[in-house]
Amino acid sequence: MSASPKWRAAQLGLAFVGAATALTALGYQTGPAVADTASDSTIANVQVSGAITLTGLTDAFTLTGVAGTTPTTGGSPVTMTVTTNNFAGYNVTVVPAALNLIGAIPGNGDVIPANTLEVDGPAQGGAYAHLTYPTPLVVATKASASAPGGDLITNNYRITIPFVRPDTYTGTLNYVATTL
Repeated sequence: MSASPKWRAAQLGLAFVGAATALTALGYQTGPAVADTASDSTIANVQVSGAITLTGLTDAFTLTGVAGTTPTTGGSPVTMTVTTNNFAGYNVTVVPAALNLIGAIPGNGDVIPANTLEVDGPAQGGAYAHLTYPTPLVVATKASASAPGGDLITNNYRITIPFVRPDTYTGTLNYVATTL
């Protein structure tokens, strides 16, 4: 006996549903595609190192006078900028590079002892202190970080000129900025 058309349509419908279920079980989708997603996260680290710079140090200064006088840098002080992110602060020191200031004229054996140079600065509270070779002298100190653009440091120098031949006597002064 042959199946009625309704019965045949019902059998085909069941067969289709059975095939779709089998395909879905095998990993095939019968509907619209679904987008897959996956997510994760990462940690951003920013490691900041400590730094200190001493910039803009006055190249040179000249104290001019005759023996027995005490000239100062006065209106033309030695200046520099110290920049640091160290929240404990910093010190700035100065030390003569040699024991004596040496004359420029060939054959001049006179010298001016470096320890006759005196410096004032924030660390001296406005008073002058003698430089001493080879011992660094603190000329500025701060117990915190500098301003973001740096701190301006100013030092004035003076000397009582000893009885030496007329000449230009020269010596190097080494500045060092150190974090605390």
